[in-house]
Amino acid sequence: MGTDFPGKSLGGFCSSCLSIGNWLQRACCLLILCGVSNEALQKITITHTFQIFAMSYPGYPTAGGYPPADPGSSPWGGAAYPPSNPPPIGLENVASYASQFNPNYMAGMASSLAGTFGGTNVPQGTYPPTPGGYPPVPPGGFGQPPSGHQPSYGGYPPPGGNPPSGMSAYPGYPGGPMPPPMNYPGQPSATYPGQQPMPDYPPGPAVNPSMPSYPGTTGPMVSPVTHGNRGTVTDAPGFDSLKDAEVLRKAMKGFGTDEQAIIDCLGSRSNKQRQQIILSFKTAYGKDLIKDLKSELSGNFEKTILAMMKTPVMFDAYEIKEAIKGIGTDENCLIEILASRGNEHIQELNRVYKAEFKKTLEEAIKSDTSGHFQRLLISLAQGNRDESTTVDMSLVQKDVQELYAAGENRLGTDESKFNAILCARSRAHLRAVFSEYQRMCNRDIEKSICREMSGDLEKGMLAIVKCLKNTPAFFAERLQKAMKGAGTKDRTLIRIMVSRSEVDLLDIRAEYKRMYGKSLYTDITGDTSGDYRKILLKLCGGND
Repeated sequence: MGTDFPGKSLGGFCSSCLSIGNWLQRACCLLILCGVSNEALQKITITHTFQIFAMSYPGYPTAGGYPPADPGSSPWGGAAYPPSNPPPIGLENVASYASQFNPNYMAGMASSLAGTFGGTNVPQGTYPPTPGGYPPVPPGGFGQPPSGHQPSYGGYPPPGGNPPSGMSAYPGYPGGPMPPPMNYPGQPSATYPGQQPMPDYPPGPAVNPSMPSYPGTTGPMVSPVTHGNRGTVTDAPGFDSLKDAEVLRKAMKGFGTDEQAIIDCLGSRSNKQRQQIILSFKTAYGKDLIKDLKSELSGNFEKTILAMMKTPVMFDAYEIKEAIKGIGTDENCLIEILASRGNEHIQELNRVYKAEFKKTLEEAIKSDTSGHFQRLLISLAQGNRDESTTVDMSLVQKDVQELYAAGENRLGTDESKFNAILCARSRAHLRAVFSEYQRMCNRDIEKSICREMSGDLEKGMLAIVKCLKNTPAFFAERLQKAMKGAGTKDRTLIRIMVSRSEVDLLDIRAEYKRMYGKSLYTDITGDTSGDYRKILLKLCGGND
């Protein structure tokens, strides 16, 4: 500036002064905050004052950049800036007013003005209200909303004070103080100076509800799906594959076979651990454990043990191969495996089948089935079902209408529509479809399938529906049918007990007891015998 002032330097207060909108107020702040005397004030020319404000104005320096233009010239080719005779801006008579100011009174006024822009302590009545201006400051400041207004929810107070009611929060500024942290559930609400404590509000609705709003009288009731390991066989603690290999070697060495030692060892190990035993057996003794087991065991006991020694995918591949070889076809086996396995399992099954039998799974299905049943199995064998867990209720209603139009509401049946929906849609979606079908058509989807279809296609469609609705109940029914009557379907019994022992056999046992009034353990005991019974009961895991 070129002028020395007592008290603060100009650089320490000019930014505060320049934030005030009225020119006369700015001049007052300059006088008050700096303690300028009459003699010093007379030395401040209009040009100096004009330069102070021009330099503090956004956009300065001019677009011409540095160095500035020569004196007396302008980058735009016009007159020099600032002009030699600037227009009056209301400061010409400031010097004559200086003697009228009371320093003590003006110091209090400056403090009040500073509070206006940095807090809520502006004295009432300092300025007359202006039409259309801000409302008067409520008691306690702007920290809380006026009575009758919606209270604010969360958020940080703006730097430099809270805004008047109805205005958005002031934006932060670079280098300004960091706002205090937000409140968290279970902590008392933080308050600010002049702010009353926030009341506790009930929580709002969930951001992502599990089911969208349903525009009907009642939404479909979809029972939850149980996840997790519900098998009866788990990894054995303290597992030692070499020690187990030695136990098995002793059980099969010499005259006779210790079947109980084999049952206790292999029946208590997970499939992954059994694969390690196979490797350790060959490492320790140079022999194939599978071949030794085949030579020592026989009958259904042998079949069960050998099934346990295969990986789950390999076991399914051999079961399918067995189901389609020869004159007849075990359609129930094909339906059971393809309808109940997940995408990843089925995709791996396709690779293993091709590697083991030099033929794709699809080619094997085509060679032994036909018609709509063949199409159903090929669709399932793709392992491409939607696995999302969200449910679009508009699509659910569309599918229900299409199923009804393809079956109950026409002469004949459009099997391809049933195939497309039942083989492609996600489990969660189809469970909603089945429930909504019951509500809209007043008939269970299974009954409609039985009315509209027959033979293997009917069995295949029903298996899909039952698996999607309640997989353990589907297998419980399959087990009961395998054991009821004069004979026992041992292949079905072995396949289910082995393949589900590490998946959901505990749930199957519970469903069996609920559906038939007696335990699975009891029925296995009454329908089997010998070591075959012992290994099945070992897999069953207990009586209910």
